[in-house]
Amino acid sequence: MTISFDQIPAAIRTPGTYIEINNSGAVGGLPGQAQRILVLGQRLAAGSVAEGVPKLVTSVQDAEAFWGRGSLLHGMFAALKAANRFTESWGVALDDDAGGVQATGKLSVTGPATAAGTLFLYAGGVRITVAVASGDTATDVAAAVVAAVNARTDLPVTAAVNGVNDFEADITARHKGETGNAIDLRLNHQQGEALPAGIAVTITPMAGGTANPDIAPAVAAIGDDPYETIIFPYTDATSLTALETELDRRWEPLVQREGHAFTAAAGTVGALTTLGNSRNNPHVTIMAAGKSPTPPWVWAAVVGGIDAREPDPARPRQTLTLPGLLAPAEADRHTQAERNTLLFDGIATHLVAPGGTVAIERLVTTYQLNTLGVADASYLDVTTLRTIAALRQSVRTRIALKYPRHKLADDGTAAGPGQAIVTPATIRHELIALFGDWENAGWVEGRAQFITDLVVQRDGSDANRLNAVIPPDVVNGFRVFAAQIKFLL
Repeated sequence: MTISFDQIPAAIRTPGTYIEINNSGAVGGLPGQAQRILVLGQRLAAGSVAEGVPKLVTSVQDAEAFWGRGSLLHGMFAALKAANRFTESWGVALDDDAGGVQATGKLSVTGPATAAGTLFLYAGGVRITVAVASGDTATDVAAAVVAAVNARTDLPVTAAVNGVNDFEADITARHKGETGNAIDLRLNHQQGEALPAGIAVTITPMAGGTANPDIAPAVAAIGDDPYETIIFPYTDATSLTALETELDRRWEPLVQREGHAFTAAAGTVGALTTLGNSRNNPHVTIMAAGKSPTPPWVWAAVVGGIDAREPDPARPRQTLTLPGLLAPAEADRHTQAERNTLLFDGIATHLVAPGGTVAIERLVTTYQLNTLGVADASYLDVTTLRTIAALRQSVRTRIALKYPRHKLADDGTAAGPGQAIVTPATIRHELIALFGDWENAGWVEGRAQFITDLVVQRDGSDANRLNAVIPPDVVNGFRVFAAQIKFLL
């Protein structure tokens, strides 16, 4: 009998006791589900880290120092760290497009105030209080608004008194690009808030922002580094197509760097369905932010962070709280019929609980049609993609750890005990055992079907290659319960 040693040579005559260590059977069960988050977004000139340089972020203070206080990335990391402090997270910055334009908005004030009070302004979902004294003129109030906005250096906007009408406060996005158009400006969002007596304010919404940055530098910077969750602030067609192309590449069998991207969009149901129906990719989720005061990129950061925090890839995300997000005003919340429409059009949805708490309703991808244009629900839910990624990773890990330098022979070969040799039957038994681990973890079902349909065979052209068809029935989420109460009298 000859044993296959990895390090001890056969031709050794010097006396001694030589024992090598082999860890191929040391690790059992399923590999840990590693998670790394990547956040893409724009930087400010005040940041210390240039465009296209990946940086590990352990705190909000890191993001502020790296990319500038009030930058898109700073705001996204502030939201992410509040939702998920534990998952390893990285950021890659983009510079504003040189040809871009900043979005602008305006507050026009009339007065004077006939009583003292507080003006409650929300800029990008952040509540700003402005003290108003009795007798303050419209000019006084506009100047106070500008001062209060600029005192909050973490906001995505700055303010200035209008150069022509001093009763107007001009609001300007810090960044160039379309994201600025989604910065919400409003007054009195919470119950009990009201304008001081005698004061009226007309808001011109943010608009006019153009040209999001090219994400190519960020894509090039991350190469094939593994990032299971990518948080992304843009929903324009050019940016989404570039991201989808990169994610499709990462899922290819010769790359196997599976990841899922989360972004979000504001707007009406009609605008959201139009956006959803313009996309068709299993690796991207767009959350409906609707008319929330909180910017969409903050929604994306929170949703992506909460999904990444879930240790079980197959467990539905429904009802998970999304901390720090302001719900749309009650009149602006999507109805069940509207949410159902969004879910059929590739847009994920949220619920608002009593008290205004925001939670995930269903995380779907934008994938809706197969290559023939036929409706296809196979990649509907994010959990399906997460589970498939976990299954593939566990197969790779199991084979790589247990059979790193083995020989390959046909079934029935009479190899001696201790030989580093596998046959198709060996790998088949290993995959069936692995299915047991999947089943125990609650990732799959249908053991009998799996064993029947599992195929492992040697390649007809390459004697060094085994081919397999691995057919797990991925477990589903318990999302709908329907019943009929048939009563008798």
